[in-house]
Amino acid sequence: MSWLWAIIVGLVLGLIAKAILPGKQDIPLWLTTVFGIIGSILGNAVAGWIGVEDTKGIDWIRHLLQLIGAVVVVGVGDMIWQSIRGGRSRQRT
Repeated sequence: MSWLWAIIVGLVLGLIAKAILPGKQDIPLWLTTVFGIIGSILGNAVAGWIGVEDTKGIDWIRHLLQLIGAVVVVGVGDMIWQSIRGGRSRQRT
């Protein structure tokens, strides 16, 4: 069941990250979810490295670090996706 939560959290974080980033990201929804999951994992790793332990309530620091990780991964991933796909340099007619 934890894999289902990872997908849900990845989707939510990926969509929030796309909303935070300026401009339009032309990555598909499945890739947004994957980038959100990767950002969440990175945020959890950073939280562990800086010593953020589990709390009894909502762990705001951990969630903020997960969101920051998702924003970074979505931003970098979008640039890589555009370079692979030939992205923004093309004009539609």
